[in-house]
Amino acid sequence: MSGQRDVVRELVRAHGRTFAEEAGISLRDTPQPLYRLLVLALLLSARIRGSIAVDTARELYDSGLRAPRRMAGAGWQRRVDALGRGGYRRYDERTATQLGDGAELLIERWGGDLRRVRKAADGDVGKLRRLLREFPGLGPAGADIFLREVQRVWPEVAPFLDRKALDGAARLGLPTDPDRLVKLAGDSDPAALAAGLVRAALDKNVTEDSLRHAA
Repeated sequence: MSGQRDVVRELVRAHGRTFAEEAGISLRDTPQPLYRLLVLALLLSARIRGSIAVDTARELYDSGLRAPRRMAGAGWQRRVDALGRGGYRRYDERTATQLGDGAELLIERWGGDLRRVRKAADGDVGKLRRLLREFPGLGPAGADIFLREVQRVWPEVAPFLDRKALDGAARLGLPTDPDRLVKLAGDSDPAALAAGLVRAALDKNVTEDSLRHAA
């Protein structure tokens, strides 16, 4: 047990940076950071390198597309161009459409504020996941990415460890039961734990580094 605790501690310490942090999002329970996280989750859910998705999320922000009204009003070609500058070329046209449609849905149904989606779910994570999946392009993987990250500011979601995080646990020789993982993590931030586990699932170097330093 102590060995597994050491692995978790090293994983969180060295690799627990969330993808939101990597994308420059200072996550708070306010409309703009939450919307930026939604966009990042959409980008990360495609079959594309995570680094490209993160760079593209930064480019969209730097291009002024940082709120749903700006995204919806930008026009399709401007969104395509911003996606291309971020390196997101393989899916740029489809994603530009999804971003526009998703922004319009957020404005029309939720007043541009994802906190209203949270309120509608009323603490039911399953319902919250279903509501998130109504956004164009945000399938099961995208909804899980959003929930993994948002648990830092929406505590009713925590602990949220999806299948990708549990895949990382298996690669590290850790339990794949979420309750046991949380117990091993102690008072570690669940979002950081989830991020570290996902990075272990995606990159064998993360796994090897965590195991080596825990030994």
